[in-house]
Amino acid sequence: MKKICALALTIMLVLYAFPTTSLASVFQDVRPQHSAADEIHYLVEKGIIIEKPNTKYRVNEPITRLEASGMIQRALKIPVENRPDAKLSDVKVSHSHYALMAAMVDEGIFMGNEKNEFQPYGNLKRGQMAAVFVRAFDLTGTSTYRFRDVPATYWGLSDIQKLSVNAITTGYLDNTFKPNQTLTRGHFAVFLARILEPDFREQSACYKPNNTPVQTVNVPVTTLWKEPGKSRTVDAYATNKSPDITKWVAAMSLREKQWLVGKLETQALYGQTVKVLQTKGDWVQVTVVDQSSPKNAAGYPGWMLKNHVTTVYPNYATCDTAMVTKKSASLTMDESGKQSFRSISFNTTLPIVHVMDNKLAVQTPADGIKYIDKTAVKVVGADGVMPKPTTQQIMETAKLFDGLTYLWAGTSGFGLDCSGFTYSVYRQHGIDIPRDASVQALNGKLVQKKDLQPGDLLFFAYNKGKGIIHHVGMYAGNGQMIHAPNPKRTVEIIPMTLEPYKSEYVSARRYLK
Repeated sequence: MKKICALALTIMLVLYAFPTTSLASVFQDVRPQHSAADEIHYLVEKGIIIEKPNTKYRVNEPITRLEASGMIQRALKIPVENRPDAKLSDVKVSHSHYALMAAMVDEGIFMGNEKNEFQPYGNLKRGQMAAVFVRAFDLTGTSTYRFRDVPATYWGLSDIQKLSVNAITTGYLDNTFKPNQTLTRGHFAVFLARILEPDFREQSACYKPNNTPVQTVNVPVTTLWKEPGKSRTVDAYATNKSPDITKWVAAMSLREKQWLVGKLETQALYGQTVKVLQTKGDWVQVTVVDQSSPKNAAGYPGWMLKNHVTTVYPNYATCDTAMVTKKSASLTMDESGKQSFRSISFNTTLPIVHVMDNKLAVQTPADGIKYIDKTAVKVVGADGVMPKPTTQQIMETAKLFDGLTYLWAGTSGFGLDCSGFTYSVYRQHGIDIPRDASVQALNGKLVQKKDLQPGDLLFFAYNKGKGIIHHVGMYAGNGQMIHAPNPKRTVEIIPMTLEPYKSEYVSARRYLK
């Protein structure tokens, strides 16, 4: 900025070094849970927002150039007296705020157009906002990254890039900036608070913008079907916009659960990557990328609801992740955990953007930052590498599901089938094994029955072990196995000598090296 002393700004930032959060509402339309509540309250405390408390801030209304000028002037304590006449063609000198506008023009913060119009009541656009903030606060920095909707020829590209490199903005979740969109009063407050107080900047150190689109599951658990549109009325719990697998399982009779056999393929969890193969009405055929299967080289194939998938951009691919270690865990809207967002499954893995005392802030596919208890997850490095588990750790994880309901094709903490159980247990420890029992039986290391150790997979076939493999369990030690048997029973620990398992036993495989 041309004439404002840098020292004055530095002193102000030191004095206002820590943002204050209030549980009480300052304005009628800014409740404590509003995404901009903390920033707005901060600006009120600093005398930058001067609207009367207990009125409306008009948080979602466009901000005018005059309103933005006032907030910047108060933030920087810019003197408005004795400024040169700005000679504005659209504002008379007698205007009550002419001195403010003249100061903004004199400081080079707001520039008139070719007609020398200030347009005080014109709405400020997001691209214009970037230029105004850069000029007002002397923001610097360079970047080669461009938001998807900001072409190289855009007049304000360098200003937008300066906001980005200073963590003032990360744009929208779809990696757009929307430079020509009108800026709201709420968003202006957020950007200004981030400039004045770095603690408001949410950009994680591991944030690396990437404009390569990826399709991701955007519900707690989505179910993949063999054919599209074959679901029944009772399956609405699994196929509606917000599926609830616990309610689905509870609503089905035994016969209805048995009907699913051969109708479902697998399941995928919140945040898992899928590849879309084709679309048919409300359904998409996908492959679950990290479930290996000979059915498709790109992953396990099946049909899922189109509204269960969203396109994301892997901006947080270099972040450590939080992997759910319990059967289910709660994501919350707020750090205090009082506002529930959704329940997510065992093995759900989300990027960590901030670490707190008892919580982790995680990035969701399409709903921004949410919070989860540290006790419900383990932290996994960005490379996905985990320490080699012991047989005891494998068994502790397996026994977590003792008593869990059986669900054909299930791979979540809300219901599992036999191979979904073994696949999920090993996945928790960073060991990816094939999704289906018949393929699991062809991989790993062949183990003789006399050499079994806990964690080894046990395979069973029809026709007294001579037919097609139809079931897998896990050796639990002392001649017992833990498995997800069938729709009639839950996950259980039983002796291997029980029929039909004794006579149908085929082989064992070891995946723990």
